[in-house]
Amino acid sequence: MQNQNLKPKNDLKYRCYSYSIKIIEFLETLPEKRVYWVISDQLLRSATSIGANIVEAKSSSSKRDFIKFFEIALKSANETKYWLCLLRDATETNKEKINFLLKEVDEISRMLGSSLLTMKNKNKF
Repeated sequence: MQNQNLKPKNDLKYRCYSYSIKIIEFLETLPEKRVYWVISDQLLRSATSIGANIVEAKSSSSKRDFIKFFEIALKSANETKYWLCLLRDATETNKEKINFLLKEVDEISRMLGSSLLTMKNKNKF
């Protein structure tokens, strides 16, 4: 992404890209233990999937496909919350950092949910 500092905080694609980077940086701080490998892999996949599905939506061939990619992104955000909560509650990790990441993915989820409601309501009329 070019010139990240110029993107507004409410730009969903930028937010998701930035969030993916934060997740990668966080995962690099986890201990080298087997339990973290499995959870890390799942967390990385779900967190980066959010933004990837939004990018896919931008090139979808129909409104229905566009909505479907946003729904998948929302599901990935919910899965991301699950893995973060599991790390927070079952391991000795930086709970402050995890709570920050949870807050951010919750905001992204709300943006996705709001967008979906708007898109679906427009389809009904």
